[in-house]
Amino acid sequence: MNITVQSGDNFWLYSQIFRLPLQLIVDSNPSINPNQLMIGQTIKIPGFIPDTYTVQSGDTLWTISQQQNVAFQQLLFINRHLEANNLITGQQITLPRQVTWRVVNGCQEYSYDNLIKNMQQLAYIYPFMSLFEIGQSVMGKPIPELVIGNGTKKVHWNGSFHANEWITTPIMMTFLNDYLLSLTNQKPIRGLHVHPLYYETLLSVVPMVNPDGVNLVLEGPPEETYYRDLVLDINNGRSDFTHWKANIRGVDLNNQYPARWEIEQERKEQKPAPRDYPGETPLTEPEANAIADLTVNRDFDRLLAFHTQGEVIYWGFEKSEPAVAETIVNEFARVSGYEPIRTVDSYAGYKDWFIQEWQRPGYTVELGEGVNPLPLSQFEEIYQEATGIFLASLYI
Repeated sequence: MNITVQSGDNFWLYSQIFRLPLQLIVDSNPSINPNQLMIGQTIKIPGFIPDTYTVQSGDTLWTISQQQNVAFQQLLFINRHLEANNLITGQQITLPRQVTWRVVNGCQEYSYDNLIKNMQQLAYIYPFMSLFEIGQSVMGKPIPELVIGNGTKKVHWNGSFHANEWITTPIMMTFLNDYLLSLTNQKPIRGLHVHPLYYETLLSVVPMVNPDGVNLVLEGPPEETYYRDLVLDINNGRSDFTHWKANIRGVDLNNQYPARWEIEQERKEQKPAPRDYPGETPLTEPEANAIADLTVNRDFDRLLAFHTQGEVIYWGFEKSEPAVAETIVNEFARVSGYEPIRTVDSYAGYKDWFIQEWQRPGYTVELGEGVNPLPLSQFEEIYQEATGIFLASLYI
């Protein structure tokens, strides 16, 4: 919600009126110097959206605040240009609605369009969250990154490396919505007050690494003739893409990283396929490159790549992981019930490459159990299991 600066205003006043942490207001207005506000400037107030109300006969701001369930001081402040004691029937006034509900409906088939819509909604309501484009998919879809906080600890999450594991995206987006709600409503998640996490952490999230693949699984072959013919050929003419893991070119994005890639190249598929083809060389695919470039540029302290399924957490690679990685994964296991597994006969994955190159904690989290794609009937159970991991990754 936007407000206009008037004489005597300052960010501290806004924080008191709207009952928000001062830093959230500062971070929502990065181009404005809090110490040099100018009358007429537009200021973004996070966690609120404007609504309108038509004054009825006999109304006062007090009765309106009671009837509409908005705080009287906020209503008075946002309508300072009016004569509060002389409201006119038919007059339009602004109601500051504090957002206390989710805008993300995660328990649905969650396509790329759903993601973009929800990200734009969250960015509007919570302008202290930043959006970036880290690259594009094969078909030219922008791959978005969300960033919340600017602390010194840099944590990264991503989901939907594999197309038929798309449920990881709405799980992640639902938690992000809850995190933002917790910050602006000052209510804890599972008894944990999250404001210290915001101040201490820069959280980077790429909710959908493989947008072309996700849409292929959920919506079927694309309209573009070239890509439609390509995926049908790779899929041996079958129109059912339910079990497709790869990107639109038939490359497994989580077999694309230069961490003993040659092992996977020798024993996996030798040509484009719905799954398990590591490509001709490492990092041939734009989606894998976008994540690699982001990782280098952001210099993450730890990362979690969310996949399905198995209720396990892979946390080692060739004994290159630091000792603290085990402490962290044991906490993940405690809060989720998932089994930590240090080593597995698998290479060329994103977390493998991260551990190999930086010797920092990296995790592949396999959410849920069953056959991919996991059914939406598991959504709530998976969300509850994942919430503990999300929180622990920020506070440990």
